[in-house]
Amino acid sequence: MRYRLTFVTGVVLGYVLGTRAGRERYEQLKKSAQRFAQNPAVRNTAETAAQQGRDIAGRAYHVVSDRMGDRMPESVSQRVRALRERSAQGAGEDDWGTSNT
Repeated sequence: MRYRLTFVTGVVLGYVLGTRAGRERYEQLKKSAQRFAQNPAVRNTAETAAQQGRDIAGRAYHVVSDRMGDRMPESVSQRVRALRERSAQGAGEDDWGTSNT
């Protein structure tokens, strides 16, 4: 019983002390993360990485479709054609509302 009481006391004490300092520290971390995410260099790097990913995915599709021939599902082929048409027309957003620039 003594060990159980000691354990519960420790948990309660840790919770009380943690909530006082925890919220303040959480807010500090949140602000730091927001500043980092809003940094123009970080945003440009993320956009560049996204664009490179789209380019690589397009090239990978061509390699796979050349090797697979007619075995590519029609739904995939239609989706790729639609995306190509949109990018050729200069659409600024994809289906998820993110920028393609």
